[in-house]
Amino acid sequence: MTQKHSKTSKITPFLSIFASFLTILAIFSFFLQTSCAKSEQGCASPSPSTLSEDQQILDYCTTNKITYTKDSRGFYYQIIKPGNSNKPTLNSLISITYKGTFLNKSSFENGENSWKLSSLITGWQYSLPLIGEGGQILVLLPSNLAYGNAGAGCIPPNTPLVFDINLSAVK
Repeated sequence: MTQKHSKTSKITPFLSIFASFLTILAIFSFFLQTSCAKSEQGCASPSPSTLSEDQQILDYCTTNKITYTKDSRGFYYQIIKPGNSNKPTLNSLISITYKGTFLNKSSFENGENSWKLSSLITGWQYSLPLIGEGGQILVLLPSNLAYGNAGAGCIPPNTPLVFDINLSAVK
């Protein structure tokens, strides 16, 4: 009996570790499936288009009755609220709430955060100084001013994007 007990005690730690591993694997799988499901729902990739990005953005503006301005640097925007005179520079720490969508209106991201403007995508670096603190802007970016030919996360390469941005603070 002593020998059996000895073998059982050697097997028991292994079984305990294996059971812990299986539990962790099950939890990880659950979270992975949950996050993928959320990502797929919130990040439905746009359909490929044969139109130029510029034409896709213009069609979006026409369809959605957006009175836009085209900036010489290649992006389109509509200032919804100009905000006050405290406008950000590249060195500013900004606090914003935003929603990012594809041209098919499916959302890929939204949130509230603070960043240094210089750390953000080029299109935001160009567009956010057009409004002041308390302002709101709708920005339509060709891919070269967003995530380019690399894409990011669920954003495919060479995808024009729409951002609705509220600039809540500039420091």
